[in-house]
Amino acid sequence: MLKKRRIEFLISIIILVFGFSAGLFAEELTGEEIMNKVDQNQFIAAGRIKAEMIIKDRGRESTKEMVMFVESDGQVTNGLVEFTNPRDRGTKYLLLDDELWMYFPDAEDLIRISGHMLREGMMGSDFSYQDALESEQLSELYEFTKEDQEEIEGRAVYKIKATAREDQEPAYHSRRFWVDIERFVILREEMYARDGRLLKEMVTGKVEEITEGRWMPTEMVMEDKLREGSQTIYRIKEIDLDYEIPEGKISLDSLQ
Repeated sequence: MLKKRRIEFLISIIILVFGFSAGLFAEELTGEEIMNKVDQNQFIAAGRIKAEMIIKDRGRESTKEMVMFVESDGQVTNGLVEFTNPRDRGTKYLLLDDELWMYFPDAEDLIRISGHMLREGMMGSDFSYQDALESEQLSELYEFTKEDQEEIEGRAVYKIKATAREDQEPAYHSRRFWVDIERFVILREEMYARDGRLLKEMVTGKVEEITEGRWMPTEMVMEDKLREGSQTIYRIKEIDLDYEIPEGKISLDSLQ
């Protein structure tokens, strides 16, 4: 009888412990909470990034090298992109909150990019100017619904649907994100038009731990589904999230 009671007691303890643990794991994050964590991962207060774009278009391939400077207070984001490869050296893009400017050194010409130009590919890539201009955090632009949990190359992911908020007009009316459950990094993304057409797809090829516990994608492949045979690989080669940007570096005066 004593042995039976001991077994029953052990079973009760197991049920209590595992039942409590299951309760903890059942407390899942909402779609908005997941994407807030993604925003936190992607946020850069001040940084310098050295990167390259490999543009593939119907059998032709070109490489653009660049240095980027970014600063943000969480509400307003400013950035400067300076191209360094021989063919494009001196070409610059400047983002000042919601305005985008481009400078061509050969023509000494300064152009503000707006209207239909925003939908064109930046430097012939699959990334549009509007992609670059959209500096707001995703949670400010979209409402999120968690659809499912899946797996991408052995990693568990949340599948999230994003729909544009009524008071916002982002580059894409809706998106789907596949977010790494552990690292809160977007491993895959689909961008849709208002009528449901798939416009673009981006797949993350490499993720690295930039600082302790903070992971960021360092290689992404973008495909414009409306351009046959087109693909752009964006690869971060160096990133400094503690960089002190010189005063006046990100300004209209710095373009010329």
